[in-house]
Amino acid sequence: MRRILIIGAGGIGSFLIPILNRLGVYDITAYDEDRVEIKNLSYQNFTVDDLDYPKVEAFTDMPWNDGKFQSQAYNVLVPKQLEGYDLVVCCADNLAVRRLLYKDNCGEDSPVKWLDLRAQGRNAALISYKIEPNMVDTVLQGPDGSFSCQGGDWDGSGEEVNCMHMAIAGIAAQWIQKWFNKNDDVIDKMVLNI
Repeated sequence: MRRILIIGAGGIGSFLIPILNRLGVYDITAYDEDRVEIKNLSYQNFTVDDLDYPKVEAFTDMPWNDGKFQSQAYNVLVPKQLEGYDLVVCCADNLAVRRLLYKDNCGEDSPVKWLDLRAQGRNAALISYKIEPNMVDTVLQGPDGSFSCQGGDWDGSGEEVNCMHMAIAGIAAQWIQKWFNKNDDVIDKMVLNI
């Protein structure tokens, strides 16, 4: 079984986890200490029944969960937590987690293979461990939470709702499928702006 760790089960992760689980070929573990809040319902894959539950625990009762999904309601803080997975996918709004992934883990010989997914407003990005090491400082710039998949304030009109987090989740699922099937042409980075 292909082992994937997904860090963050909110905007991007809440859509990526069910996509990958439905394929039936992945053993998925997700880490996220956040709980489902009312503000999450407009842009994350949760319902009112999930309110106040830890996000990762809300997935355990979903109809698509066939038992291959595991979860831990805590953050990734140390490199040891990244060990033992074939691929680590960052869907978090935490720059410290991204720095942990990127540190000493870039290029084909990277000991940790990872994918960093980001979305905010009309923009989204996919960055992989294949990125050139000289690009790391550039992609790690900005305040904590930048490109974080956070939704804006929703006034009920639907005018300010963006869906790039869902788009990047779908693109990531395709990248992951190709990568696990040994397609060497997977990209090292992609930026979308609609």
